[in-house]
Amino acid sequence: MNRVLAHTGATYPIIQAPMGWIARTQLASAVSRAGGLGIIETSSGETENCQAEIRQMAALGLPFGVNLPIRFLKDDAMLRFVCESGVKFVTTSAGSPAKFIAPLKSAGITVYHAVPTVDAAMKCVDAGIDGLVVEGAEGGGFKNPEEVSTLVLLQAIRARTNVPMIAAGGICDGRGMAAAFALGAEAIQMGTRFVCCAESPVHENYKQAIVNARETGTFMLNKKSTPCIRALKSERTTAIHEAGVMSFDDMKGIRGVYFGGDMEAAPALAGQSAGLIDSVKTAKQIIDDTVAEFFAISQRMGAMAQANSF
Repeated sequence: MNRVLAHTGATYPIIQAPMGWIARTQLASAVSRAGGLGIIETSSGETENCQAEIRQMAALGLPFGVNLPIRFLKDDAMLRFVCESGVKFVTTSAGSPAKFIAPLKSAGITVYHAVPTVDAAMKCVDAGIDGLVVEGAEGGGFKNPEEVSTLVLLQAIRARTNVPMIAAGGICDGRGMAAAFALGAEAIQMGTRFVCCAESPVHENYKQAIVNARETGTFMLNKKSTPCIRALKSERTTAIHEAGVMSFDDMKGIRGVYFGGDMEAAPALAGQSAGLIDSVKTAKQIIDDTVAEFFAISQRMGAMAQANSF
């Protein structure tokens, strides 16, 4: 039995990443209806709005989860709300989950924590986490400046622990999913792929920028400070990259990117998988295509193993 499916109640082990302002009911419900697992974000800091989104998502009767980014939560209001709301699955990120695990699990909630290193993974395992979201450096958004690829990180963590792993970073299709499963993952998380799906609330300019990007179309910015992020190449991010530093002030215009379509208003967060995405599809098309491709590859690999031949 796939442990991530058992923990989430989803049909397919495909998770939508918790992008700030984007990962709300409109997108999450489309992903969950298509058999994946929609996640509601709370990193935007809009506590009341996010709580309303969680209520709205719960009312639909679909499986879903909530992300709690520890460093970005102003107080314990969101934690208390989630514990009382009937949510069954939570991912935590951006900080140590140690103080969150007990109250969440006491509320009957399954908890996975996002990790960028083996050391972070093992601390989470020791703290009693139920599973891990293993985030390689290929992914978009806030990153660890010490870049470890998803390919290496999955293997390194699986060598140390048998907890369920959700692979994140650089995955947008069945090929990536099959590779992740071969390395020990039991699910994948996709952010950039769902950002530019038909049901995503972001501006068409943002979606097309992802579609038009090449595999070299992102920068890892601010590696010597905080926040370190991966974003699409633009005039703004080129200037930041050349300067070598940025501040949180550079992110203030992010909603202008997301919803105004101004691709220079702030760094437009995206992963290297943008170079693999060539069209806008519905969430259902993305998930159906990913699952079909995954099983086609698995069948081919299984046949090779059965024949004991390459």
